[in-house]
Amino acid sequence: MNIPEDVMKRAKKNIEPFDTEGFVLGKGPVPADIIMVGEAPGENEVYDGEPFTGRAGKELDKQLSYLGWTRDDVYITSVVRSRPYKWEKRPNAAEKRKANRKPNKKEVRAHAELLDVQIAQADPKVILLLGGVAYQRLVDEKGKISEVIGEKLETPILTYDRENDAFVSSEKEYIVIPLYHPAAVFYNPGIRDSIYESLDRLKSYL
Repeated sequence: MNIPEDVMKRAKKNIEPFDTEGFVLGKGPVPADIIMVGEAPGENEVYDGEPFTGRAGKELDKQLSYLGWTRDDVYITSVVRSRPYKWEKRPNAAEKRKANRKPNKKEVRAHAELLDVQIAQADPKVILLLGGVAYQRLVDEKGKISEVIGEKLETPILTYDRENDAFVSSEKEYIVIPLYHPAAVFYNPGIRDSIYESLDRLKSYL
């Protein structure tokens, strides 16, 4: 993906004030019929330089296989390209360590222009939103993804107006399908059936 140099510079400069590290742009074919948008890279992704290479990546690979796809069939990126972290001390540990955390609104805004450029270059027929951060960034800033999991939405998406520092609706409509983030099943194993029900619905749409 050929990102304009000025866009890349702004994205990296914008994220500097925050507790983040690394920079993982994304990976996959361009143009792409399908683009997957996650939340942010974690420790493994920053180390590997690719999206979804950690534990959540293994779960994503299982879901792609269930759909009959491989990573070569989709472009995968995230709302924020740098790993948001917090310092925490685990029980019986001598020192604090960096732990992954959800990106905040300011961090999402820091990389908003970059995501718009990626979507424009990928020119997808379908956008799959992996988790609530992606859903709120691209569809509904205050929405709950749990209310629309697995639904096929034909909708404009939110794009960043840099001049006015605001999100506005795109003129173009996209097919957008919100899905659980692959890591969600680790925190709530009870949703596994729901995850695969939404994947079955996705199969029927496509």
